[in-house]
Amino acid sequence: MAAHFGRLRKGATTTAVAAVAVAALSASQAPGVTTDDLGRQSAGAAQPSGDAKTGGAGGGATGDSPYYTDLPPLKSPNPSPSASPTTGTTVSVGEAEAGIPATVLDAYKKAEAELRASKPGCNLPWQLLAAIGKVESGQARGGRVDASGTTYSPILGPKLDGNGFALIADTDNGAYDGDPAYDRAVGPMQFIPSTWEWAGRDGNGDGKKDPNNVYDAALAAGHYLCRFDRDLSVQSQMNAAILNYNNSTEYLNTVLSWLEYYRKGTHEVPDGTGTLPSHSSNSDPGASPSPSTPATPSTPSAPSTPSAPSTPSTPKPGSGGSTSPTPKPPAPSSPTPSPTPPTPTQTVDHLEDANTGKLTATAGSAFGAKVAVRAESKASKGVAKVRVRFTIIGDTDATFTGGESVATVVTGSAGTATAPALVAGEKTGDFTVRATVVGRVLGGLDYTATVTPRQADTLTRTGDTALTCVPGGEFTDQVELKATYKGAVAGKVAATATLIKSADDPTENDKGPYFKDADGKTIRTLTDLTTDADGVLKLPKLYADDATGTFLLRVNTTGGAVLTVELKVAAAAS
Repeated sequence: MAAHFGRLRKGATTTAVAAVAVAALSASQAPGVTTDDLGRQSAGAAQPSGDAKTGGAGGGATGDSPYYTDLPPLKSPNPSPSASPTTGTTVSVGEAEAGIPATVLDAYKKAEAELRASKPGCNLPWQLLAAIGKVESGQARGGRVDASGTTYSPILGPKLDGNGFALIADTDNGAYDGDPAYDRAVGPMQFIPSTWEWAGRDGNGDGKKDPNNVYDAALAAGHYLCRFDRDLSVQSQMNAAILNYNNSTEYLNTVLSWLEYYRKGTHEVPDGTGTLPSHSSNSDPGASPSPSTPATPSTPSAPSTPSAPSTPSTPKPGSGGSTSPTPKPPAPSSPTPSPTPPTPTQTVDHLEDANTGKLTATAGSAFGAKVAVRAESKASKGVAKVRVRFTIIGDTDATFTGGESVATVVTGSAGTATAPALVAGEKTGDFTVRATVVGRVLGGLDYTATVTPRQADTLTRTGDTALTCVPGGEFTDQVELKATYKGAVAGKVAATATLIKSADDPTENDKGPYFKDADGKTIRTLTDLTTDADGVLKLPKLYADDATGTFLLRVNTTGGAVLTVELKVAAAAS
């Protein structure tokens, strides 16, 4: 089990603690981060922002607000124990730190996919968003988000009133942070309002740009990091992007540590069960990056040996009582807090099929039916506001509408979620669509979908010229055909052409006209033919041997279209 080291605070601590923290970073040091002669780390030079829309002092997305400085656990054969703040016994933080709440993880991966499509040159890894989300909000307070990805309560940083922080007067009339006097960093990725105003994105498609929604915030952070045509696969440019997010070398090093840790492997945990960091970059021990995050607990000191009870002295005349204080009655115990009601996701017991139709489609076309499931409680009642993830599994190039292989849908009032329409690719055969509940470890539902080959039901020649040749010669005209299906053009349909013995004997002929292969050898059957996008199929040139007479060429397509063409070989007229 790996040891866990608290991160250095700004202005911070002893030389011994600093040495431990730097050693921890060096153990998984990222490319582009160097160490000088004194053991201090530095990063590649940051690019100047050069952007008028920076918002806040220092130009960072967060206004250089406080952040969590906990380091990831180090994988060491001899983990260093630390004292438990509650029992005093030695404990080590294990790989629970690698767990990321399901909805939060889904938001990071969805943002990466969107940036891969819109800004492919940026090469944004979702693990970088996860690293920033860890140090900014502890992955949205351990994944305390609802089905749409919005935090149950706002995540707000301290007032940026210049008292230990940057001075940023209110820019949003309190619309985002609820503070009409000073700005505060907001949401899982801790954007200050002035930056969110132009950098905000709608990541979950609900028509709103909400900094407290992890899908919106993750997508906004991705676009913010990818500004200035950065390529984040280049370490110096990644360093510049991180420093532009929060202009602090300590911040850069902390984010890079979590980035490398997450790259080594992560796993999904249910929403609301993620581990919470405790150390803040704020040197003020009373402050923390978000109001609801507990402060770092201190290790209890050893109890002192109790002294013997003193004998109460006799009260002096006129003193009005004894010298010992009168015992006070015990304070009334505080009422037991009521348990937190379960979230809708926690009440889901299973998924049921919701009348999904037969999932079949021809290659290149949309499926007529959609996968639909119903999230139900133990009492078989539908559960609304639950995220259901639909995943395409198998050797297929089929996708959901929009080109994605994963889609997440929130259940409606009846508990039903319907996946986007499936679109078949060119690969034929079966694949699976799996439905699972995001944030719960429950059995999913698997659906088999089938892609059938493209078809044609009619073949016709595009010309009517007689196909003739002299013995030992070559046919002047090439055979050209057009395929249709139910009257429409049948493009990309597979076909086979064979020179047959007779109309009643479709076996391959051993004499008469023939094709040539790439080596010039005689062949009389062509396979792997395909009509073009317009349904046209043009066969290679035909040749004749010494046999004369009328011969037959038969062409077949997937779907049953058949056409037989006459070929005549006769000596030239004198």
